[in-house]
Amino acid sequence: MTTDETPQKKDGGLGDYHGLVHEYDGIIELDNQLPRWWLFTLFGAIVFAAGYWLYFHSYQRADLPTAAYEKEKAAQLAAEAEQLKLAGEVTPEILTKLSHDPATVEQGKAVFAEICVTCHAEGGRGNIGPNLTDDYWLHGSDPLHVYDTIRNGYLPKQMPAWGKTLGESRVRAVAAFVLTIKGSNVPGGKAPQGDKI
Repeated sequence: MTTDETPQKKDGGLGDYHGLVHEYDGIIELDNQLPRWWLFTLFGAIVFAAGYWLYFHSYQRADLPTAAYEKEKAAQLAAEAEQLKLAGEVTPEILTKLSHDPATVEQGKAVFAEICVTCHAEGGRGNIGPNLTDDYWLHGSDPLHVYDTIRNGYLPKQMPAWGKTLGESRVRAVAAFVLTIKGSNVPGGKAPQGDKI
């Protein structure tokens, strides 16, 4: 084995070497300098990564792309939900879209906690009224049935009509909230009532 520290010329058509030569078992290695464009790319990537880490993670000067997207999507859903709350005739599609808007669901949850909790208990697990988190429903579980039951009530089962008291937008918000808890089967819920959906 030989290690040479100076450029050499060898036989075999390789000509002059421009870097440090290492030879081991007939394998020749040159220590040529890396191209400058490659080094600029490497060091530029390192500087960018350090700046990115400091800006987004260490000092949290801005939201990460995923969080920024989530905020933008939530704002878009909220704007759409505000239009849907005041839209004309209610449809299953409108109620389903409202149930995907976090702000509307939170509004519905607040109204539920203020008014509906007396009969349906916290989280909708049922008290005097039926359990809203299981798969059994007295008046139908599709969005329009839920909305209609809240708005117009069902007096034979002592469910009052809340349409005039709450107003249209809050009725839709409560319906959206009930749609989100439907089928969640909260532990400690009231025994099933009605038909399995």
